[in-house]
Amino acid sequence: MLKLIIGKKGSGKTKKLIDAVTAAADASNGNVVCIEKGDTLTYNITHRVRLIDADHYGVKGYDAFYGFLCGICAGNYDVTHICVDAILRICERDYDALAAFFAKVVELSKESSTEFIFTVSADESELPAAILEMAEKI
Repeated sequence: MLKLIIGKKGSGKTKKLIDAVTAAADASNGNVVCIEKGDTLTYNITHRVRLIDADHYGVKGYDAFYGFLCGICAGNYDVTHICVDAILRICERDYDALAAFFAKVVELSKESSTEFIFTVSADESELPAAILEMAEKI
């Protein structure tokens, strides 16, 4: 399953993500992973969640990030949730590439039984309709 938290900068996306991560950690019988750019969530995310700084691994672009997600899923079959803050800062602000990336993530979610939650810093009207059709909006 793919869930999106969409909104412009300053609209409270990260707070919603923190709440979603906390809820996932409380409900999960496996592992929850949270990926961010930088280390801004260090003190906001419970220690039960694996917090990863994408910059630390040199991840840039949608293809590299998709491979990174596949590696997380392949390396640990107990991952139930992967939450990503600021996908457009980790990759790039190319909405067509974002739609193609999300299509692959939906398939990965089905294959790995992992729920994905992303924050997208954009106005909903800027995004291609395909993105909104394949994801649940939080």
